[in-house]
Amino acid sequence: MARDLPFSIQLHSARLFPPVTDHLPRLAALGYTNVEPTEALYDDPSALRETLDESDLTALSGHFSLHMLETDPDAACRIAETLGMRLLVCPFAPVEARPVVTDEWRRFGDRLAAIARLLRSRGFGFAWHNHDYEFRPLRDGSMPIQHIAADPVVHLQVDVAWVALAGIDPQPWLEGYAGRIAAIHVKDIAPRGGRSGEDGWADIGAGIVPWPKLWKTAITAGASLLVAEHDNPSDFDRFARRSIDAMRTFAAMTKVEPSSPAR
Repeated sequence: MARDLPFSIQLHSARLFPPVTDHLPRLAALGYTNVEPTEALYDDPSALRETLDESDLTALSGHFSLHMLETDPDAACRIAETLGMRLLVCPFAPVEARPVVTDEWRRFGDRLAAIARLLRSRGFGFAWHNHDYEFRPLRDGSMPIQHIAADPVVHLQVDVAWVALAGIDPQPWLEGYAGRIAAIHVKDIAPRGGRSGEDGWADIGAGIVPWPKLWKTAITAGASLLVAEHDNPSDFDRFARRSIDAMRTFAAMTKVEPSSPAR
């Protein structure tokens, strides 16, 4: 049987419908038990924790900027401890500081490994969250993701939809990094020409990403958090409702083991 995982949602998806914390009781009522905050919500971690507790929600992971993780890791750890997090995720490299050539990506991977080791010494996990650019080949044929994850101490939060948008089949990558995938962003892509007002993203289960198959692959690869996300929903409540319905279906399908052939 598959593991029972919390139904989780990334609060970045609600940023266009503030205040974000007002959505927490509704998310709990829908059946979510875990949320993933971003740095925009860390001004008062104690107040956020109180609000989460009131809705019986956890925040087992959170996004933290590269700047904070490198310049003030103590602050990041204090926030994570207050909120009960076990995984700190770095969501991107700022465009102006993003590596370009292979050697720069190798050095960047070394920086992430240093962050990961420090956080591990404090009792936290660390993961890198990808976009599409990590899966676009460099001049030597390698991909940035290979340098980012060169050190096994760096784990991954795989945003499957961004991998697909880079023209890459996500399944072999999930399988190839099995044991190092801490979490998954469950995101969907609208059929070509659809949802232009939502930047081409779709509610989970309403797009072209083969989630029934990838959900099982992600769990088999070791992901302990599968987090619903939409980068630009026109209606956050609609997205949250439809997405948890889809994720319930995927989870139920994953739990069904095929019958043994008759002998």
